[in-house]
Amino acid sequence: MADMPTLDEFRDEVTAFLDANAERKADEVKQFVWGEGSDDVSLFEEVDRAKELEDLAKAKAWRAKRYDAGLGWIGGPTEYGGRELPAAYDRLYASLETKYHVPAQGFFGIGLGMVAPTIKDHASPEVRADLLPKMYRADIVGCQLFSEPGAGSDLAGLSMTAVRDGDEWILNGQKVWTSGAHYSDIGEIIARTDADQPKHKGLTGFVVDMKAPGVEVRPLRQMTGGANFNEVFFTDVRVPDTHRLGDVNQGWTVALTTLMNERASIGAGGSGSGMGLASITRLQQLCEHFGVSDDPLVRQQLADVYINFQVAKYNNQRAMDKIKAGQLPGPEMSIAKLSLTGNLWRTANFVTDVLGPRVIADTGEWGTFSWGQLLCGVPGMKVAGGTDEVLKNIIGERVLGLPKDPGIDAKTPFREMLKN
Repeated sequence: MADMPTLDEFRDEVTAFLDANAERKADEVKQFVWGEGSDDVSLFEEVDRAKELEDLAKAKAWRAKRYDAGLGWIGGPTEYGGRELPAAYDRLYASLETKYHVPAQGFFGIGLGMVAPTIKDHASPEVRADLLPKMYRADIVGCQLFSEPGAGSDLAGLSMTAVRDGDEWILNGQKVWTSGAHYSDIGEIIARTDADQPKHKGLTGFVVDMKAPGVEVRPLRQMTGGANFNEVFFTDVRVPDTHRLGDVNQGWTVALTTLMNERASIGAGGSGSGMGLASITRLQQLCEHFGVSDDPLVRQQLADVYINFQVAKYNNQRAMDKIKAGQLPGPEMSIAKLSLTGNLWRTANFVTDVLGPRVIADTGEWGTFSWGQLLCGVPGMKVAGGTDEVLKNIIGERVLGLPKDPGIDAKTPFREMLKN
């Protein structure tokens, strides 16, 4: 690209933008000290929905500033408002932004990490041109509508229907565990369009208006006490055929695009510096505070936690480098997601062994009962983005090349499956 800035020029551009629009953080990095500051180690932030809407408005305003300054989609196509700059420029921006106080951007993780890439690959040119700039500017927020009460791990077994009516499709059914549905404007949805085909063949993807008549969003209360997820009901919801993703009855390919990006996003998100939420320093000081740091069994268990996070970090880096080089996420991203949940579960078990009854009895002591939020959150992570059992099958079959388990319903029309 003839007008592509050098990395130094881009650094100056980004720094000038950040200096003009955000407050720089203090240079000194505060070291973790046991008993100081917040002891929150939740996997899911529990906020009331009024406060959540305030935070969303701030996040959208920041995203719009970035986009208007040419920094909202650094690697994206210029026709959709991107800069088409190499991945190194995106990484540079991300590293520079961490030095400033900016609104949390987690509201857009699903929309930009999973839904937008699917729209870019499978939507019509008109829909791409309409939705992608709005998503990256945060004029609209996207969610993912896949799981159903009877089809979570077995996504291809979903029963939500889409029936064609001229230039529109009529959707009926229910989706569940939908993060962010209550503040989303659009959703990527997979529905069954032909029950006479085998279950993987009769699916079609769509982009649905979450504010359309017939869409009802209800919060789902989790055992953590919060309601990060929702169930969504569709009653005669009309979607124009122009908002179909890919060809009719080829929705499984569309779903795979989203799922691979989802596992890449979730798996990479937990790597951080190698320990994710639970830093090795926090765990070390936990052991010291409760007088077990010299116990050889505890030390061995802590080393196991640390080593497994480090291995996951390096494996994730290898996979993310492939994506940054322009390759699509592959089945190896299932390893990243499986490693993350395994490591979180390993951490939760370690903390439980050290704390004992303190983890379930709220005595007000710092750094004890707060770990219960992690314990209650891990089971949800073991389901999000594909259950551990499904991911192991994917790894065995598509990564290791092991024989596929015989599927008794592989060639059976979905309508016949329902009868049985």
